[in-house]
Amino acid sequence: MATGLHTGGFDARIVSAVLDDALASGARVYGISGLQGSGKSTLAAQVADAAGRQRLRCVVLSLDDVYLPSAERLRLARDVHPLLTTRGPPGTHEVELATEVLDALRAGHGAALPRFDKLADDRLPPADWPRVDGADLVLFEGWCLGTPAEAPAALEAPLNALERDEDGDGCWRRWCNQALQDAYPALWRRIDRLLLLQAPGFEVVPGWRRQAERALAASRPGTPGMDDAAIDRFVQHYERTSRQALRTLPRIADRVVALDAQRRPALPAPGC
Repeated sequence: MATGLHTGGFDARIVSAVLDDALASGARVYGISGLQGSGKSTLAAQVADAAGRQRLRCVVLSLDDVYLPSAERLRLARDVHPLLTTRGPPGTHEVELATEVLDALRAGHGAALPRFDKLADDRLPPADWPRVDGADLVLFEGWCLGTPAEAPAALEAPLNALERDEDGDGCWRRWCNQALQDAYPALWRRIDRLLLLQAPGFEVVPGWRRQAERALAASRPGTPGMDDAAIDRFVQHYERTSRQALRTLPRIADRVVALDAQRRPALPAPGC
């Protein structure tokens, strides 16, 4: 079954199966989880288009769009740990904002959808957020959706060069893990059904991230993006929680689509 991710996105059979799964389950909020570069936003956009052709009001919200603004991350970097300047790890999202938006849409109300500019590394002002009047289906996608916190003992040894050289005492990783334990479960509970795009391993993430960064830079010519060295350092911020997701989410997710290193689904999609 040739159903890989390519320049045109996922095969139509995958998209149809995911939409069917969302509708058959009765989910108001359908989560799509997967590591960086796994195709979450591509799949969500394709499913939303398919839903629109069925005259359904489908809204896409990304966990990335509720990253804390740059000024707030700089405050955390000053008050807690310098590594909190970098967006992405647990504790660098405004979880309350995401829950407010999802709750409003679930209740049938309108909502303004936050948006984050990754090249500018800052959230757009609220005046620039698109507004929707309501939704029949909300697709909520994010790189760590549903991931539980690690046990404290697992945090003792550094996992990579970033943790060894810049978090030698473990302050940053303990702070992020505590945020994952305390703040995020309330957001995960807003997800009625969770689909996991399961990467073959963390080793594919730097390459996937490079592809995503090149596509992002191409969309905004003249705006500088990250080079390969910066990307390699960047993904180390995500490695610990990513490996926890790889270990735990296959048992937590309602549906799992296993991907190979080229992001081709190795198993049939739900309903295929």
